[in-house]
Amino acid sequence: PEKKPEKLERKISETFFYYYKDLCSQPFVTSDSGIPINLLTLIHSFGYDCTKSANLQLLDSQTLLYVAGNQLVLLDLKTKYQSYLRSSSGGGIGIITVHPSKQYFAVGEKGWKPNIIIYEYPSLKPYRILRGGTEEAYAFADFNHYGTLLASVGSSPDYMLTIWDWKQEKIVLRSKAFSQDVYKVTFSPENEEQLTTSGAGHIKFWKMAHTFTGLKLQGALGRFGKTAVTDIVGYVELPDGKVISGSEWGNLLLWEGGLIKVELCRTGHRPCHNGPVNQLVLDEGELVTVGGDGYIRVWDFETIDAADSVDDTGLLEMEHMNELLVGKNVNLSSIMKIHDLGQPIWYAQDSNGAIWKLDLSFSNVTHDPECLFTFHSGKIEAMGVSPVTYLMATTALDHSVRIYDFIGNCQLTEIKFKQGGTALTWAPRVVSLPYCSLIAVGFEDGVVRIIELYDPRGLAIVAGRTNVGNAEMRLKQAFKPHTAAVTALAYERNGEVIATGSKDKTVFFFAVEDKYEPIGYICVPGPVQALQWSPPSHAESMLLVLCENGFALQVPAPILGEQDTVSTYEIKDLPTQYFHFCSIKSRIKVKNCPKQEEEKARLAWIKKQQEMGLEIEEEPEAEPEKEEPLPPIYVPQEPSPIVCGFYSAPGKFWLSLCHWLFAVATLTVLDQYLELFSFCSLYSTSKLLMFCGMKDGAVRVYPLQDKDLSADMMNGYWSFNMHDNDYGQIQAIYSSYDDRFLVTCGADSNIFTYNILSPEDIQRELKAKVPSPRGDLEKEKTAEDIEDPSAYSIENAKQKKEYDQIMKAAEDKKNKKRQELIILRHEFHHLLQRNMELPKHMQLHREEFEMDHRIREEMDRQTAQRIQLVQKELAWDQEKHRIGLQKLQSRFRDTLEFDTVVVHAIGSNHQISTYRLLAISERYYKARKQSQTGKRRTSKLGKEAEQRRESQKETISEEVMEADKLKKRPQLQGAIGRFGGTRLEQIRKNMEKADRAKAKIMQRRKEWDELYKSKPSDNYENPKDVQDIKEAQENMGDFKLKTATNYKIPEHMRMNAEKKKMQLRSLEVAVHEKKLTMNKWIISLRDLKVAIIEEIVCLVQELKSIQSALDASEQLPIPPIPQLHLEETPEKKFQYDNNILLKFKQEQENKQRLSEQMEDNASFAVFGGKFLHAPSLKEIDSPSRGSSVRSMRIASSITPMQPKVFEIEKAEPTEMELEIFKREKIRNIYLQETLIKRINELVVTFDAELHLLRHQKLKLDTQMKCADLRHITWFEELLLLKNFEKHEDTLQERVNNLSNEVEEMQWKLDNYLSQMEDKKYEIAKLQEREKALYATFQASLGENNKFASFLTKVLKKKIKRIKKKDVEGDRDEEDESDEESDDESSLESDEEDSGSDDEVFDDSVCPKNCDEALFETTLQLREKRLDIEEALVEEKKVIDNLKKEYDALAKKVKVVEASLDTAEGELEAFQREKQQRLNELHVVVPLKLHQVEYVVNGELPTDLSQTLVFTNQSLEYLQQRIMVLQHEKLDQRELYKQARQQHKQLIRDRREIEIRIERLEENCNQLMLMKFGRMVDLEALQTLSVNINLEELKMKMMEKEHIQAQELKNWEEKIFELRQRLMLLMKENTSKLQQLNSFCIEKQRLGMKLDALQNNLGAEFKGPRKAEIQERERLITLVQLQAQEAEVLKEEITILSRKDGRIFPPPQPPPDTKILN
Repeated sequence: PEKKPEKLERKISETFFYYYKDLCSQPFVTSDSGIPINLLTLIHSFGYDCTKSANLQLLDSQTLLYVAGNQLVLLDLKTKYQSYLRSSSGGGIGIITVHPSKQYFAVGEKGWKPNIIIYEYPSLKPYRILRGGTEEAYAFADFNHYGTLLASVGSSPDYMLTIWDWKQEKIVLRSKAFSQDVYKVTFSPENEEQLTTSGAGHIKFWKMAHTFTGLKLQGALGRFGKTAVTDIVGYVELPDGKVISGSEWGNLLLWEGGLIKVELCRTGHRPCHNGPVNQLVLDEGELVTVGGDGYIRVWDFETIDAADSVDDTGLLEMEHMNELLVGKNVNLSSIMKIHDLGQPIWYAQDSNGAIWKLDLSFSNVTHDPECLFTFHSGKIEAMGVSPVTYLMATTALDHSVRIYDFIGNCQLTEIKFKQGGTALTWAPRVVSLPYCSLIAVGFEDGVVRIIELYDPRGLAIVAGRTNVGNAEMRLKQAFKPHTAAVTALAYERNGEVIATGSKDKTVFFFAVEDKYEPIGYICVPGPVQALQWSPPSHAESMLLVLCENGFALQVPAPILGEQDTVSTYEIKDLPTQYFHFCSIKSRIKVKNCPKQEEEKARLAWIKKQQEMGLEIEEEPEAEPEKEEPLPPIYVPQEPSPIVCGFYSAPGKFWLSLCHWLFAVATLTVLDQYLELFSFCSLYSTSKLLMFCGMKDGAVRVYPLQDKDLSADMMNGYWSFNMHDNDYGQIQAIYSSYDDRFLVTCGADSNIFTYNILSPEDIQRELKAKVPSPRGDLEKEKTAEDIEDPSAYSIENAKQKKEYDQIMKAAEDKKNKKRQELIILRHEFHHLLQRNMELPKHMQLHREEFEMDHRIREEMDRQTAQRIQLVQKELAWDQEKHRIGLQKLQSRFRDTLEFDTVVVHAIGSNHQISTYRLLAISERYYKARKQSQTGKRRTSKLGKEAEQRRESQKETISEEVMEADKLKKRPQLQGAIGRFGGTRLEQIRKNMEKADRAKAKIMQRRKEWDELYKSKPSDNYENPKDVQDIKEAQENMGDFKLKTATNYKIPEHMRMNAEKKKMQLRSLEVAVHEKKLTMNKWIISLRDLKVAIIEEIVCLVQELKSIQSALDASEQLPIPPIPQLHLEETPEKKFQYDNNILLKFKQEQENKQRLSEQMEDNASFAVFGGKFLHAPSLKEIDSPSRGSSVRSMRIASSITPMQPKVFEIEKAEPTEMELEIFKREKIRNIYLQETLIKRINELVVTFDAELHLLRHQKLKLDTQMKCADLRHITWFEELLLLKNFEKHEDTLQERVNNLSNEVEEMQWKLDNYLSQMEDKKYEIAKLQEREKALYATFQASLGENNKFASFLTKVLKKKIKRIKKKDVEGDRDEEDESDEESDDESSLESDEEDSGSDDEVFDDSVCPKNCDEALFETTLQLREKRLDIEEALVEEKKVIDNLKKEYDALAKKVKVVEASLDTAEGELEAFQREKQQRLNELHVVVPLKLHQVEYVVNGELPTDLSQTLVFTNQSLEYLQQRIMVLQHEKLDQRELYKQARQQHKQLIRDRREIEIRIERLEENCNQLMLMKFGRMVDLEALQTLSVNINLEELKMKMMEKEHIQAQELKNWEEKIFELRQRLMLLMKENTSKLQQLNSFCIEKQRLGMKLDALQNNLGAEFKGPRKAEIQERERLITLVQLQAQEAEVLKEEITILSRKDGRIFPPPQPPPDTKILN
C-alpha cells in the first residue's frame, strides 16, 4: 500500500510512491463565486506544441508522450486514445525525458522553484520529486546510460546545471552552466563522469573531478577559433571522448580537447544540411544527422572519427552514405528510436506541425515516411464554432484552415492556401440557413475568402472519385478589401452585412448575398484589433471598432446602394462616435514591488510544501530594510493597447485593455478597473457564466447576476491554468451551440475541448453533423482565387480604373494637338509648293522662310544635346547588348571548334561538308591520362619500394658488419701498440683465422637458407599451371552466351557505371578525333580551292593579254573563273562593321516599308480598280548598275592599251615582218592553249581531290553512324547501370570488406604460423645450446674424474629462481629497499624448500680435493642451463598461446569465408540479373548480306530472332580451338609420361644421395673420435678465437705486476735499512729488559710471599666461585661467536644464490686464547 512521504534520514524505499491527487494542480475558486470546482473537465487535445524542444518521447512502441500546455499527453497509436497528467504547480511543464529502461519518465515543471517529478510507467504513479534544481523553469534533462543519475539544466535567470541521485531525491553536484540560454545537456555514454552542454553561441564540456574539497563539476568552454560562433542545438559524444556538433549553416563541427579539430562539409564545400543541424544520433556504428531542411543523412562514423583538416580552411569534404528526404516543407527537430517486433522504428518531431514515422534501414524494403498526425504549427490565430453542430474551424499562419469534430475527437478536413490565416468567423444561422456551412477567413495579405463546408458523401457518385472523406471544403468566393493582414471579421446581427478590419487602419463593409458585394469602407485611427456588432437586445445595429492604439469607435451599419462608389469605396459621411483612452489608471512604480512578489511567491511555495506533508526549515529572518518613499505617479506616454471588447447593456460596452478591464458608457468612462490581466471573453448561451481567456493561458469564469455584467460581481471567479503560462495566451474561447462544451485555442499551438459541469452530462447519442451539400454545388464553377499577394485590393482596383480614365483623356488631348500640327505642316508644304511654281525671280529662298536664324541654331543645339542625352541613355543598353553579344558568342561560337563548311566542286555539282564540331572538354583527356599515369605510377612505386627495401637491408647488414670489425680492431691495435711482441702477433693471426672461418660458416649457412627457401612446399603449385587450370575451367564447355541462365560474367567483363562512363568518354574522344581529322582535310581542300582560284585569276589575266594580240577567230573561249560560295566561308558572316550594320538596318526598314506599301497598294487596288506596276530596272537595279559600271571601269583599266589608229595610209609589211608576225601568232596560240589546259588541269585535279575525299567521308559517315548507334546503346546501358549502381556498390563493398577481412585474417594466420616457426626454431637453437652446454660440461670433466657424479648432480639440480624484473630508473630508494627485502625473504623460503629435497649433498661448498675452478665452472653452467630451461618454458608458453589464437582465428576465418561465399553468390546473382536487364536492351548491328550465313533454302528467313551475331575472329577462334585442344591433349599426355619418369628418377637419386650422406657422416664421426676422442662441434671449434678482453686484462696484469715488482724492490731496500736500525735498538733494549726482568722477578717473589700470608684465610671458599664465573663468561662469548658465524653463513647463502657462487671466508673472531682454551 502507498504511504505518504515522511522526512526520514535513511534511504527512500524502492516501493515508495506519492499520491497523484495530492500533487496535481486544481482549479482556484473564490469562496463567494458559487461555482463548483469541477466546472470544466478536459475532453481532448487537438493541438501539438511542435516548436517546443524535445517535445516527443516514446514510452513503448505504441505510446507517445508530449506536453500540451499544463497537461502531459500520453497518446496510444493504435486506439488514438489520449490520457493526461496535470502539472503539479499549475505553472506549466518545461521538459520531459524518459528513463533508458522505459520504466520511468521525468517531468520538469515551470514556476517559482519548480520540481522535477518522476513517474512510474505504466502505473503513472508519482515515484520521486526532485526539489530546488532551478528558479523558474527547466530547459532540458537527461538520464545517464544506466539510468542512475539525472542531469537537468534550468532556464533564465539562473541556468543552473544539476546532477541528481534521483532515486534518493538528492543533489549530487550543481554549477552554473552558462550566462545565456542552454538548450541541451547529456551524459557521455562511455564515461558517465563527463557531460556536455550546448546552447546560444556556446558548447561546454564538463567533468566530475575529485578535488581536495570533494567532488566538483569542472566545465571547459569550447573555443570556436577561426570558425564563426554559432548556436549549437544538436551534438553527440563519440566513444573516444570527442564530440561532434551541428551548426546554424548546416556543417558538422568535430570537437577535441575543447577546440574544433575539423569542420565537415560535402563535396564542393556544400553544407551537410541546408539549414541548422538539430540533432545528431550515433546508431549502430553510424552517425545520423537530422536537419531543418527535412533531410536525414547517414555518415560513416570511422571516417568522421579519423577526420582531420587538410588545409588552412579547416574544412574536410566527405559524402554521406545514405539520405532520406522526409518531405517538402518539413523542419525536423528531433527523432526517437524504438524497437517494434525486433525492427527499429523512428518517430520524428516536425516543427512545421507533424509527427512522422520513419524507416531508416535503407534497404530494398524500406518504407516511405509516414505522416501520423498533422497540426497547426505556431500560434493559432483564430477559431470559430458552428452555430448548429459540434464542429469548429481554426486557422494559423501555416497557410491552413482546419475543421475539427470535437465530439468525435478527430480532424475532419483541411484546406491550404498561399498565405497564412489571421482571422476567422463562422457565419451565423441567418446567413447560411439551413446549412450553416459558410466560414469567412481573413489572411495576412488582406484577402478574405468565403469557404463552404459540405459532406461529399451527399454528392452524386462520379466514376473515378476515390477517398471520399466525411467532410470537404471548397472556395466559394475570394476578394481583397485590404492591403495588410485582416485582423477581425464580424457578421451583423441580422446577417445582412459583414465587416472586415485590418492593420491598414480600415474597416470594410460587404452586403451578404449569394455573392458578397462591397458597400464601402471607413478609415479608423489605428490598426483594427476587434469588431463587435451590437446584440439583438440593442435598439440599433451598431458596430464597435476597437483599435490597438487605444481608440474605440462606434458606427452604424451602412446600407448597400446609398453610397457613391463610382470613384471610390470610401464612406465619408458615416456618423461615428470616437472614444480615445489617453491613459488608463495610473500605475505606481514601487521599487520594492519585486520584493513583495518574491515574498508572496515564497509563502505560496511554503504553503504548498506543507500541504504535501513536508517540513520546511525556518530561515532566519533578514533585517527589515528601510522603506523608501513612493515615486510620483507614472503616466505612460503610449496608451495601453485594447485587447478585446463587447457590448453589455444598451448604451454600454466593456473594454479589455492590456492589464486592465473598463466598463465604458456611451460618453463616459467608469472609474473602475480590475486585476492585471488581458483576456478575450464570451457569454454562455444561457447568460449565466462569462468565460475569459487569460494572457497566461488560464481559463477564468465569472458568474453573472441577472444575466448581466457588473463590476461588483467580478470579485468571485473560477480559474484554471490550461495552456502554457509563458507563451500560451488564449487566442479564442467559444462554447458549443448548446453550451455543453467549451473550446479554447492558444498561442502555444494547443486546442482544448472541455465538458461544462460533469462528464456524466454527455449524452452518447451526441454526434457532429457535417452540412449536406447544396443542390447546385456540382454545377457551380470553382471560384477564382487570389494567389498573388501583390494583387490590387478592391479600392486600389477602383483607383486604378479612375487613373486609366484620366490617362485616356490626356491621350485624347495629345492626339488632338498632333492633328493640329499635321494640318499646319500641310499648309506649310503647300506654301512651299506654290513658291516653287512661281517664276525664278519671284521665288523666295529657303532661308527667307525662317523667321529668325537663332531659332534654328537653338534647335540644332537642342538637337545635339538630345543626341548626347540619347547616347547617354542608350549607353547602358549598348553595353548590355555588347555583353549579350559576347555571351552569345561564348555560348554558341566559342564552344564551336568547327562550323559547317561546304566545299563545292568546280566542274561538277558535287560537294563535301565538314562536321559541325563542338570543342570537347579537357576532362575527357585528363581522365584518360590520369588513369594511364596512375597505373604506371603504381607499378613504378611498387618496384621502387621493393628496390629501396632490398638496398636498405643490404646497407644495414654491411654497416653492422663493418661496425663490429671497427669495434674489435682498434682495441687489438691499441694492445699491440702498447705491448707488441710475438705473442700479440700470434693472437692477431688467430683472430683473423677465426674471422675467416666465421665468414665461411656464415656464407655456407646463408647458402643453405637460400636453398631451403627455394625449396617448394609439399602443396606447392605452379602459378602458371593454376592460371591455366582456372582459365580452362572458365572456358570449359560450349561458347558462353550472355543470355544463358548459368552465364558467369568474367571479372574483366563486369561493367559498372564508372567503366561505362569511361567507355563513353573514350568513344566521344575517338569520334571527335576522327571528325577533327576529316575537318582538317576538308579545310585544307577549301584552302586549296582558294589558291587555285587565285592562280586561275592570274592565268585568265595573262590569257586575256595574249588573246588581245590574236584575231577573234583564233581566240578560244576563256574558262570561267570559279567563285567561292557563301557556304565555303561561313566565318565571314560574323565579320561586321558600322557600315554593314547600318546597311542591314536600312534593308530591314526597306523590307518593312515595302511590305506595308504592298499591303496598302493591295487594298487600294481592290477599292480603286488600279493595278500594281512593276518597278523599272532603273528603280530596282540602280545600286547593282553602279557596281557593274565600276567593275567595267576597272576591267577597262586592266586591259592593255590599244594602238592608236592614224588616218594615214598603212605601208605594206615586208616578208621579215610577216615572218615575225607569224611566229608571234604561233607562240600566242600555243600559250593560249597551254594556259587553258593548265586551268582545266587545276579544275580537274581539284575535283578529283574532292571526289576522293568525299568517298572517304562517306565511309567515315558510316562509321560515325555506327558510333552514334553504339553511343545510344551505351548510354542506355549507363542509365540502367546507374539504377543498379547503389545496390551493386553495397554488395561490392560488402564483398570487398569480407575479402579484406579474410586477407587480413589470413595474413594474421600466416603471421602466427611464421611466429610459431620462429619460436620452434628458437626452441631448437635453445636445445642445441643445452646440448652444447652438456658437451662443454663433459669436456671440462675430462676422463675418470671421481667428482663427475657430484658435479653432474650440481649441474642438474633444480633451483627455484626469482624472475628478473625491470627496475625503473625513477623508483624511490624506499621502494628499492622494500623490494630487496622481499627478494631476500623469498630467496630464503626457496632455499628452505629446496633444502629438503637435496639434503644428501651441499652444492654450496666445494668438496675437498676437487678443482675449485671446475666447481665454479659447473655452477656457471648450471646458471646457463637454468636460463635455457626458463627460455624454453617461455617459448613453449608463447607457442601454446599462438596456437590457441591461431585456432580461434581459423574458426573465425571459416565463418567469414562462408559469409564471403554468400556475398559473392549474391553479387554474382546480381551481376547475372544486371546482365539480363542489359540483354533486354536493343542493340543495332549493321550487317551486309555477305555477312549473313543463316540461310534457309537459299533465302534469308523472315525471323532472325534466334540468330547469333559473331565476329569473324571469334568464329575462327572457336573453329581452331577444336584442333588446338586435341593437340594440347596429346601434348599433356606426353608431358605427363615424362613427368612420371622424371619423378621416379628423382626418387632413386634422392635415395642414393641419402645413403651417401649417411656414409660421409659415419666417416666424419670416426675421424672425430680418432682425433679428439669424442664428438665435437666443428663449427664451434673452427670459430674459437682469442678472447680479446681476457688477453688485454692479462697484459694489464703483467704491466701492473712489473710496476708493483719495482715498488716492492724499493720497499725491501727501505725495510732492510730499517731492520739494521731496529737491530741496534733491540740490542740496547735487550740489556735494559734483562735488568727490568731481574727487578720484576724480585718483585714477584716478594708479592707471592705477601699474598700467601694474606690469602690463607678462606681460600677454600673462594676458589670454586671464581671458576664458575669464568666458565659462564667463556660460554657466553662462545654463543655470541656462533651467532656471528650463523649470520655470516646466511649472507654467504644469499650471495651464492644471487651472484656467481664464490665463497668468501668468514670474518675471524678476535684472538682470545683464554676464551678458546
